[in-house]
Amino acid sequence: MGPESEATTPPEEAGGARTDRDTLALLDPAVSEWWVDRFGSPDDEDGCLTPPQREAIPLIHEGENALIAAPTGSGKTLASFTAILNELFEREQDGGLANEVYCLYVSPLKSLANDIERNLANPLSGISDRLAERGVDTDVRQAIRHGDTSSYDRQKMLEETPHILNTTPETLAILLNSPKFREKLASVEYVVVDEIHSLADSKRGTHLSVSLERLQRIAGDFARIGCSATVEPLSDIARFLVGFEGTGDDATSREPRNCEIVDARFARDYDLQLHCPTPDLVNASKGAVNDAFYDELGDLVDDHESTLVFTNTRSGAERVLENLRERGVVGDDASACHHGSLSKDRRKQVERQLKEGSLSVTTTSTSLELGIDMPHIDLVVQVGSPKSVASLLQRVGRAGHRPGRTVTGRVIALDRDELVECAVMLRQAEAGFVDRVHIPERAHDVAVQHVYGMAISGPLREADLRDTVTSAYPYREYTDEDFEALFRYLTADYDGLEDRNVYAKIWRDENDPVDGEHHYPEFDVGEPMIGKRGRLARPILLQNLGTIPDSFTVNVFVRGDDEWVGQLDEDYLDTLEAGDVFVLGGERFAYRYRRGSKVYVDYTSERATVPSWYSERLPLSYDLGREIARFQSDVVTRYEDGGAAAVRRWLREFPVDANAVRALARMYDDQIKYAGVGSVSTTGRIAIEEVKDRDEYRRRYHVRTPYGRRFNDGLSRLLAYRCANEANANVGVSVADNGFTLSMPLNRKVDVAELLRQTDPASARETLRAALDGTDLLKRYFRINATRALLVLKRYKGHEKSASKQQVASEMLLGFAERLEDFAVLEETYRELVEDKLDLAGVREVLSAVQDGDIDVSETTLQSPSPLSFGLATLSASDVVLADDEDAVLRAFHERVREQVDD
Repeated sequence: MGPESEATTPPEEAGGARTDRDTLALLDPAVSEWWVDRFGSPDDEDGCLTPPQREAIPLIHEGENALIAAPTGSGKTLASFTAILNELFEREQDGGLANEVYCLYVSPLKSLANDIERNLANPLSGISDRLAERGVDTDVRQAIRHGDTSSYDRQKMLEETPHILNTTPETLAILLNSPKFREKLASVEYVVVDEIHSLADSKRGTHLSVSLERLQRIAGDFARIGCSATVEPLSDIARFLVGFEGTGDDATSREPRNCEIVDARFARDYDLQLHCPTPDLVNASKGAVNDAFYDELGDLVDDHESTLVFTNTRSGAERVLENLRERGVVGDDASACHHGSLSKDRRKQVERQLKEGSLSVTTTSTSLELGIDMPHIDLVVQVGSPKSVASLLQRVGRAGHRPGRTVTGRVIALDRDELVECAVMLRQAEAGFVDRVHIPERAHDVAVQHVYGMAISGPLREADLRDTVTSAYPYREYTDEDFEALFRYLTADYDGLEDRNVYAKIWRDENDPVDGEHHYPEFDVGEPMIGKRGRLARPILLQNLGTIPDSFTVNVFVRGDDEWVGQLDEDYLDTLEAGDVFVLGGERFAYRYRRGSKVYVDYTSERATVPSWYSERLPLSYDLGREIARFQSDVVTRYEDGGAAAVRRWLREFPVDANAVRALARMYDDQIKYAGVGSVSTTGRIAIEEVKDRDEYRRRYHVRTPYGRRFNDGLSRLLAYRCANEANANVGVSVADNGFTLSMPLNRKVDVAELLRQTDPASARETLRAALDGTDLLKRYFRINATRALLVLKRYKGHEKSASKQQVASEMLLGFAERLEDFAVLEETYRELVEDKLDLAGVREVLSAVQDGDIDVSETTLQSPSPLSFGLATLSASDVVLADDEDAVLRAFHERVREQVDD
């Protein structure tokens, strides 16, 4: 079967659905006995295997490639290890195991110990004990290796090699480039990629996909097992896991390797509901909203044994815990906070307490989505929108983290924009909807590392190198032109490059026994060959390998007097353009420019346009944004048929409480009464409203496109670039998940709706590229890609270059790179920004629908923002968990709306 197939076909001999007894019969008696002792009998009412376990174990037994998609806590990783241990124990008894690796377990988590203890160490010990009772001695070994593994332990693994090696994508790449350990990988028969959904959408996953193809060339065919939480599309994730087989001149015509899909994504029962603290999130004071929120959260905590609370920011997690303690809901000893800014020791302590069940409340941002066992959690509370159905299910799946238990999750929305998101999200989760994963493609910087590594292990035929790279799913469409740009960079075939201390990393030549510099008798004469240059090639690669970028804080200075006013996280700078206003230390500053690790600003009294939490929150998924547009289409239809009462009746069908129904219905009632039905964005309409802000002498265009921040970041940059050219003025941009705002001086006016209608989707890439030219965003990502592509070395001859020094070095090279033709590192920077960060595909899809007439663009001129634009107009104050001050601006907007609606 191909990747689209589902492994739901019952065994032929059974003549029906596969049973637990059918699956257990495939295992050695000692293995099946251990399983029954641990999880019960196959004759029990609920059996002893979960649906993914029942289907996955036979596939692994047969050596098939398999993608196992199932919720957190359904035992898919345990099933993978148990099936593989079964095969290794049988192999050991038949003929013994060599001192080599037979199974690789690859996880994105560096802290593998918790998963390994539960899913591998316990089965290994338990099954070994049962075999010992039968008089069978066993020596199946397992070990963990990652970046912190000591040199002593690494040497020990060479002498006594683990049969099952647990590692990370980065360490696997290092092992493939290490001559001694690479030999130990020649016996690999199984590779388990855990949490594959969290790898596929990043360059870590891209790097891993090529590593697996390089491993294929060393070990031959091996079974690839991917373990994924709820994700879509499964067919793409399956192809990402298994890659393409065969060789050929046309890589795009090759077939993906076979992969069976075990689709048990909705194998658990869910009890999900959306709560709203008050029926009115505008008129109620923030103090009242906060009090109602903590009262409701306190009641939920009191009703459950152990509650895990997710917030959208690390500071939010700290604040929620602090408030719960201050209000007497929970004591210090029975509560904890867990996030990435805490020390490793503190995080481990919290993880131990979760495993033991000694915590009544644990708050977190994202750090507890994956990995550790928390069997006592019986409720997950999500504060605010988690931005995607996949993320919602991943988080609430931490509750009832045992087969057979109902997943209980409560989402509490604290502003009206998130109320819409969450209502749609929970309804879609009930319907089995899952957001698609975006997989980066044709990344030059990752290809540099792998081509360099293969050249170091070479020399090798260029055709073999190309075949290895294009066998990986993200490079299946890597063209001859892509390879030529890559080779030109790697051979430093640009005048002036070596003058800037950037030297060739590989040579590229024909195998020639007469005049050629390189001749290798084992290869055909005239065969194009690739090899490495430089005596320090291997240490340079090993010390700089990987895709996770370094980051740093930047110092903020006021222009003119160079007054230092604080620091900003570098990630936050991605959100800032010249003129943006942000809050630091209680003061408002207008961002002007950046020089290396310094940011220059001016004091301002203008309203903040970029909130302090902006860089921490995940963006709303494009797919969920489309569902929100569909939801609003349904709202408009029902409103036109029966007014606000009809909308309320319909909303009661959603998994939301009474407060949420009233708040949502009132918001759309106010919106339509104030600005008309045409002011609501739907699947067939983009609503734009123009508001003149005479106090600040600004003209603002609120463009409500509910397709998520990545999409809106892309479309807003494209339109702002065109508006700036049209109006001959600087255009300010504020971006949110439900739209964006373009602002310009009041004496400038642009027909934004017409510009949107006239924007050719075919020109979107080039326009976005032009809009990025000279931005801090481009400079930062050029540095990140320059270090990945080894243009700027983070580590060299024992010296380490800090992220801030990397930035300075890369900016010195950027101006030179911009004058070169098809310079791979710069081309990759534009590709990553335009395709991965700014959602070019989504922007083109919507622009095409506008041009085809499937989406209309409506524009309304208003005296004050409409209710659906409040979030855009008051972007800096939309997290009421963290906000202490009253939002007078929001209240003023609402009062103007009510005055006109009442009139």
